[in-house]
Amino acid sequence: MKSNYKPLFEKISLPGGSELKNRVVMAPMTNFSSHDDGTVSDSELAYYTRRAGGVGLVVTACVYVTPNGKGFQGEFGAHSDEMIPSLSRLAASIKEKGAKAVLQIFHGGRECPVSLVPGGDVVSASAVASEQNPNVVPRALLDDEIESIIRDFGEATRRAIEAGFDGVEIHGANGYIVQQFFSAHSNTRDDRWGGNVESRLRFPLAIVDEVKRVAAAHAKQPFIVGYRFSPEEATTPGITMEDTFRLVDELATKDLDYLHVSLMEYWSLPRRGAAESKTRLEWIQERVGHLVPVIGVGSIHTPDDAIKALSTGVPLVAIGRELIVEPDWVEKVAEGREDEIKTTLSKADQDRLVVPTPLWQAIVHTPGWFPLGD
Repeated sequence: MKSNYKPLFEKISLPGGSELKNRVVMAPMTNFSSHDDGTVSDSELAYYTRRAGGVGLVVTACVYVTPNGKGFQGEFGAHSDEMIPSLSRLAASIKEKGAKAVLQIFHGGRECPVSLVPGGDVVSASAVASEQNPNVVPRALLDDEIESIIRDFGEATRRAIEAGFDGVEIHGANGYIVQQFFSAHSNTRDDRWGGNVESRLRFPLAIVDEVKRVAAAHAKQPFIVGYRFSPEEATTPGITMEDTFRLVDELATKDLDYLHVSLMEYWSLPRRGAAESKTRLEWIQERVGHLVPVIGVGSIHTPDDAIKALSTGVPLVAIGRELIVEPDWVEKVAEGREDEIKTTLSKADQDRLVVPTPLWQAIVHTPGWFPLGD
């Protein structure tokens, strides 16, 4: 490989004791391809197997932890012990290619389609509709239901351990239920779960504590626990960088293995709550990067992009769409063949790229998703 790319291939030991073979992470991406009962399909297994050989860590698509948290058609589940054999197949398919396998655990809250929620009973922190789902006003969860969902995240963690995963990532980003409790837009409660920022932090931190507790009780070897978050919201009120600093300060005390910042653009600047003199990722890395590893993500297309991202101090970079278009992205960089990395798709590429049909349909019918060649 070219010498300037060597930093991408340095090993890294995470705080909990797990070692990754390099600094490249496969970002979590919904593929809409599981069976209706929540089990993983053969096409998904093939898709992950095709992409797990180069990266050091694979974070799976999100998995719902309770039946009323299913956010997408074709999402796979970790909501019951009946899912463990299915999860085991996925963990094995990733690990046998040499990557660490991390299961992203999730509840969609108010973003769940009514048709996927038992009885159409969509729930959230408060009865506030989202801008993405404006026609659905969710029901505010009762106190005992909140406690139950926290336990559900713990139970999903136990199933991940029994299925052979190397870790879990708590999905606290992209407007789903964990973020809904933290945001002043979606959380208007006046009990212990809402109000000021300390109270709005209670639900996310309770989930972290429960996941860590279960991991300590059940994992027989180092088990990765990460947390993904979106640093800002466009709404007012909504999450600002100032709020996010409070969040990451708390998360940095929880002995997590990493913080995963959800961004479309790595170099994006703050909207509110921090000066534009630094990017959002630079602010976060400066604040807590010395305490917990940070994964940077967002429009990292080329190995030069990845090296530039590492130069900001983050120890790990995640790529997503690039691994769909070029499953051998990491291998080609390692072998000095970065000039052979594919950057466009053609409509005839599905079988060659081993992409499940529901995901392929989403790609080709979403304008601007990725450049389409001939």
